[in-house]
Parts: sequence; C-alpha cells; structure tokens
Amino acid sequence: MQAAARKVCLAAGRPDTAAAENGSKSRRRNMAEEKVTLSDGKEAARQQILDLVAEYCDKYHNQKKPYQEGDRIPYASRVYDAEEMVNLVDSSLEFWLTAGRYTNEFEHAFAKYLGVRYCSLVNSGSSANLLAFMTLTSPLLKERQILPGDEVITVAAGFPTTVSPMIQYGAVPVFVDVTIPQYNIDPSLLEAAWSPKTKAVMLAHTLGNPFDLKAIKEFCDRHNLWLIEDNCDALGSVYTIDGEDKLTGTIGDIGTSSFYPPHHMTMGEGGAVYTDNPLLNRIARSFRDWGRDCICAPGQDNLCGHRFDRQYGELPVGYDHKYVYSHFGYNLKATDMQAAVGCAQLKKFPSFVERRIHNFNYLKEALKGTEDKLILPKACENSRPSWFGFLITCREGVDRNQIVQMIEAKGVQTRMLFAGNLTKHPCFDQMRATGKGYRIAGTLENTDRIMRDTFWIGVYPGMTDEMLEAMANAIKDAVNGVK
Repeated sequence: MQAAARKVCLAAGRPDTAAAENGSKSRRRNMAEEKVTLSDGKEAARQQILDLVAEYCDKYHNQKKPYQEGDRIPYASRVYDAEEMVNLVDSSLEFWLTAGRYTNEFEHAFAKYLGVRYCSLVNSGSSANLLAFMTLTSPLLKERQILPGDEVITVAAGFPTTVSPMIQYGAVPVFVDVTIPQYNIDPSLLEAAWSPKTKAVMLAHTLGNPFDLKAIKEFCDRHNLWLIEDNCDALGSVYTIDGEDKLTGTIGDIGTSSFYPPHHMTMGEGGAVYTDNPLLNRIARSFRDWGRDCICAPGQDNLCGHRFDRQYGELPVGYDHKYVYSHFGYNLKATDMQAAVGCAQLKKFPSFVERRIHNFNYLKEALKGTEDKLILPKACENSRPSWFGFLITCREGVDRNQIVQMIEAKGVQTRMLFAGNLTKHPCFDQMRATGKGYRIAGTLENTDRIMRDTFWIGVYPGMTDEMLEAMANAIKDAVNGVK
C-alpha cells in the first residue's frame, strides 16, 4: 500500500499526507491496480521501489530548463539519468554498504574499457594518487623500491594531490617547468632534472591534454624509472605510441582516475588505480586494504586454502592469514553504492568523451580572432584529448584578473589551473624557509606565467551549443573591453 501510494504522490508532486487526504478516485484506482506488498515477494517489492525511483528522477531531476541569456554557466556539473539513481538505491536496498558486487562489476568493466588487466576501486582520486605512489614504496620491489630521500620528477603547475604523497612519505619532488599552450612538462628539461636518486616520474595529463608520453616513457625506460600517470583529468584521452592508439593512464606503470562530480564521470566521490603489472596490483590491493597480506574480499575466508598453516614474518606458524600485514596500509575502499553509480556512468561514458571534444572544438572556433590578446590551448602531438577544460593564457600586458571578473560578471564560471605554482603556497612555507624537502630543476618561468596569466572554462557534456556561444561571447566582450 505505501509503495503504491508513494507513486501517486510523486506523480502529483505533493507530500504523502496531502495525497492521502485529497486523493481522487483515479488515484485510488491506480493504487489498487499497482499495489504491491511484501507478501507478494521481496523482488516484486524491490522492483516497485526501483520503478518509483526512476519516476522520481525523471520528474524531479531530469526536467532542466533551456539555457536563457544571463543564466549561470558552471565550469562542470554531473550528467546522469534515472539509471544512476536506480543503481544507487538498488545497492542501498542490499545494505552491504562496503565493497561488494557492484564494486566487482565496476572494476572488471573499467579495466576492460581501459584495456588493462587490473583495477582497484578507491574512495577518491586523491586516494588513488596516494595508493599509486605508496605502491612503489613496497619492499617487495627490492632495489626499485622508493625510499625516503629518493627523488620523483613532477611539475608544480597542477593539483596538489599529485605531489602530496611524495612529501608525506619523505620522498623529494623535483619540479620541472611546463610548456604553453600545452601546459604539460617540457620533456627537453628531463635529463637536467635526473640524478642518481631519481626513482620515478609522476605527472598529470593537464585538463585532458596528454603529456608527451613517447618522450617521457623513453626517458623512464632509459633510466629504469617508474612512471605514474595521474589520469584524473584525462579519462578517455587517447595517445598514439609506436603506431598504437592507447588510452592515457595505460602507458605508464600505474594509472589513476578520479570520479569526483566535476570529472569525466562521477560516483560522487571515488577513484581508481590500474595497471598491467600483477605485482604492482597485488601491492596496491594490500595498501588499499589496511596493508594486509590476505587477498580475500570482505566477507570471504580462506580463498588461498592456507589460512592457518603458514608462517609470516616472526609470527607463530598458523597465525590467521586474514590478520597478517605486509605493508603499513590504509582503508581506501569505496562503497558499493559509489560503485553502483559508476557502473551506470561507465555505460554512457563514450558519449561524454565525444561531447567534450565537440565542446572544446566549438570554443576553439568561436574564439578565433582573439589570439592577439589570448593564447588558446593546443593538443599534444599524437593525441586525441578528452578535454576537461579550455585553458586560456592572457598575453603580456593583458590583465587576467580583469578579464576573469568581466567573464564571471556575465555568469560564466572560471577556474585557475589549480595551484598555479604549488611551491608558492603556504604548505611550502617551512620547506622554502629551510630549502629542504623539494628541488627545482632549472627555473619555473612558464609555471609562474600560468600562475599569473592563465584561467580556464568548462567543457562538460551537459553544455549546450547555446551555452558555449554565450561563454565565447563573454570572453570576446571581455577582451574587447579590457583596458
């Protein structure tokens, strides 16, 4: 009775009590016809709940008004339909809550999409970067283990969680300058940044634009370095290497993704670590799951068949393998509810990529004629970016802050390139004062330029051509009106 009444109330747009008091004969007929009780069976009741959720989503979440001049245009937003909400509630009804069947489904489907063997779902993109880096600190890697004091080449023009795991562990980030208008590391500076202490390169593909993977992979191979691809802003980007088209995140040793709402697809919160290397996968799963040696999933026991008959470390023979710890790990697992949303998002994801590409190309064409005051973004050679944003650098003499404020006044949301120059932030105050904890190879001239002169606008799949045109017009008006 309650589920059927709820359906009538959703259709009416009124609270349940009001519908009960003022319901018409037609509503009561619907209630009688659609009534399902628990006595009819668990699955029948479950299906009606899910049908109601789909109706609710269609009525109250998917009724977006067409864009009108003056409306706020955010840089990013979620794109979803009833399938995501139904999956979320379906998972909730099971009340497993932690990683479960949807997690397994997503990990396998995501690995298949990427073309890799292993994927580990985690609770955020920042956790994914933490897990990817910590994987390389495992003693199981022997001479290739990253130790405190070892160096990792990266850039300062990006998001802090690409760098934070290094500093928190005690490794030394070595910052290298970037290029404009690609906004990725300058490969010509890599050799000068290398030292005998260098163990890895960890870089993000900036706002969907791949860095020069061919040059950087060759550098890493030449010096026997690990390569971590922070792919959080670039899911779906393609890079052609050795004549083969490969998705970014799959060319290095480890890749990471973020499923935060503004990103290419969302779980609300969530991230992933992926690799083709079975040892790295084993280590990553251990660090993710408290550092334990056991590979059994939650609720599973004795998958290996040797739970009580082995000896580990200096533990007594037969100590329960479920409580043997091979690493100083974390609990970074995502919930099954997050994974359920991800499973629905992944089905739509290829269309998201195509729309991002369309939106970027539309803006690039619409902003022709502004190049005397603005530097427009350029894709890395041999790549097909799945753009996260449209980066713009003001030419010398053009005040970025003035441009941005004029654009924002027209309702267009803007963003900086994250930290700009991370080494200038308060989190580096103590290290700057002591001159310890990081190293700058050469100068960060372009990084400082980005901090001073660069901003970006969004290209998320929910943008219409009318919104894109409005953004382009706002930028052109700002450029023409700047003093």
